[in-house]
Amino acid sequence: MTLTGWSQIALVLALVVACAVPFSAFIARVFAGERTFLSPVVGPVERGFYRLAGVDPGREQDWLGYTLAMVVFSIAGFLSLYALQRLQGVLPLNPRGFDAVAPDLAFNTSTSFITNTNWQNYSGETTMSHLTQMLGLTVHNFVSAATGLAMAFALARGFVRSSAQTVGNFWADLTRITLYLLLPLAFVLAFALVALGVPQTLLGAVDATTLEGAKQTISIGPVASQEIIKELGTNGGGFFNANSAHPFENPNAWTNLLQIFAILLIPTASVLAFGRVVGQVRQGSAILATMAVFVLIGILVVYWSEAAGNPILAALGVDPSLGNFEGKEVRFGQAMSALFTTATSGTSTGAVNSMFDSYTPLGGLVPMFNLLAGCIWPGGVGAGLYGFLVVAIIAVFIAGLMVGRTPEYLGKKIEAREMKLSMLAVLIYPLIVLGFVGASVLLQTALDSLGNSGPHGLSEIIYLFASSNANNGSAFAGINGNTLWFNTTGGLAMLLGRFAYVVPVLALAGSLAAKKKIPASAGTFPTDGPLFVGLLVGVIVILYLLQYFPALALGPVVEHALMLAGKTY
Repeated sequence: MTLTGWSQIALVLALVVACAVPFSAFIARVFAGERTFLSPVVGPVERGFYRLAGVDPGREQDWLGYTLAMVVFSIAGFLSLYALQRLQGVLPLNPRGFDAVAPDLAFNTSTSFITNTNWQNYSGETTMSHLTQMLGLTVHNFVSAATGLAMAFALARGFVRSSAQTVGNFWADLTRITLYLLLPLAFVLAFALVALGVPQTLLGAVDATTLEGAKQTISIGPVASQEIIKELGTNGGGFFNANSAHPFENPNAWTNLLQIFAILLIPTASVLAFGRVVGQVRQGSAILATMAVFVLIGILVVYWSEAAGNPILAALGVDPSLGNFEGKEVRFGQAMSALFTTATSGTSTGAVNSMFDSYTPLGGLVPMFNLLAGCIWPGGVGAGLYGFLVVAIIAVFIAGLMVGRTPEYLGKKIEAREMKLSMLAVLIYPLIVLGFVGASVLLQTALDSLGNSGPHGLSEIIYLFASSNANNGSAFAGINGNTLWFNTTGGLAMLLGRFAYVVPVLALAGSLAAKKKIPASAGTFPTDGPLFVGLLVGVIVILYLLQYFPALALGPVVEHALMLAGKTY
């Protein structure tokens, strides 16, 4: 670890926070349906969409209606994207003549992109036509992210409203978030990527001559437009198989900085916007401070572990001061690789600028734990906020038990119904991950997909289902996920990780909205200070270690012990 490396990390994080503070005010105005500086331009477009769809934006929905609208929209997105992949061989904008995508892979990819997972069991540059990349994948990068933030809006209304039966209008939320937040940012930052060297063209490939005189075909296409929304929307699906490690997606240190900034901006600003929405800015700051604890610890562990290197290689005469550079791009270095890794796994992004399968055991443990916890620090667009609020409700309930009072959070009493819904949400994740992992290690067809044996092989399987379940999309790339078993079970994990989790969350929003707001009293547990931050940290550590410690112990922890002992397997 070097001072230069830490200075780079500090610079990027400071830039994110500095921009997130004013941007949070803009998000709060979009949440409230207020006019913004974009309204004179986009307002008529918004109204046009409502007329075409037959939607009355002023007609609000209860939590069940909101949920059904979200599910119907997601089903329509799945069917259209599946059809686009299966028919791409006869559709235009296919300069390299790619055939139809196989049925199981099309199912997995469609599921992946409607759930904001963007897991890729394919190489984009050799599988997907330009039309599929643009009309299919890039469009879903926008709307799946907007769907996540819309659901966070609904939960926020549950805290804001008193004795209400509605939580908003899904169609209005989806439209406003896409038009006012995601599109303008993506438009501006995509131009920045193009200026910094990221391709944006409808050409399919160019021919090049290597230094040895051989001919090579290099894939290109509309990269910048997909690249920026994959980061802003915390999607992660890259145009190329190597994702943000590819020099066309991420050519230099400036594009790397911009991508990390884009990954963290909206999730960070959304947390601060939540404080503005509930009328207590310190509430958002307390949540963000708790998230920052896990982000900073994650960066520290990854950077330290990768800079320390592998003692097995050191024993063979490799200079230990070089650290572990396997799977990393020299143009980014270990510091910015560590920051990117922690950011992409602490959100539901899944983009990578280095290969996690080449990380040291402890370096790989950090993104794995982030995924197992649900990618909630600072989380995916919208998904991180509502996921963290569920944990906050559990923490408040525990605090109420300790002091013998009915717990309250933001003026709402947390009672049996709210706790049942919160626990149902958090228990869904380990049931999905550990269930599919257990089934996979018993099937030879799943074990045949592994590139490694022993504890690292187990880590690959755990990571695959943790990533799918948390709607992240990154991978320990040593596993071949493009098989009937992993395409199917991975797709199911994505669906359950998104919809089986968010239905209790939206039911929680409806339950909270129906409650009367009560004023704070002398006995109200403060949820905007260091005491609450400490409580939240403790609850998170206990909650997720209880669920996943055996799996972590058999995977990266055992692998680290073997590495220290100088043993391979």
